[in-house]
Amino acid sequence: MKGVVISVLVVLAMVRLMVRLGEATISCEEVVNIVRPCAPYIMTGIGSSTIACCNGLDQLRKSATTTADKQQACQCAKDAAAGFPMLNEQVSASLPTLCKSHIDFPISKNINCQE
Repeated sequence: MKGVVISVLVVLAMVRLMVRLGEATISCEEVVNIVRPCAPYIMTGIGSSTIACCNGLDQLRKSATTTADKQQACQCAKDAAAGFPMLNEQVSASLPTLCKSHIDFPISKNINCQE
């Protein structure tokens, strides 16, 4: 009986740790921290994107693999971009090309993240 109780507890613990289907596993805090090094460049367009910025975009690409993750990351980036009135949309849209890191959405205030 003791073994059965332990087995049930282990299974319950495993279920709690499993991600539910269709649920994003990336948080807005993670997305903001990942793209934070890009902020000076996308607001001014002066100079070039930094290595930290490009590494962040690559990390974002690797972290957001499911549709739910990509939509969540897109919405988080959109919400963060909305907080920067000086955001240069053209510069931010060019970041993936400059960094040679394809992400499935631009960092923009005007993107539809549900497509």
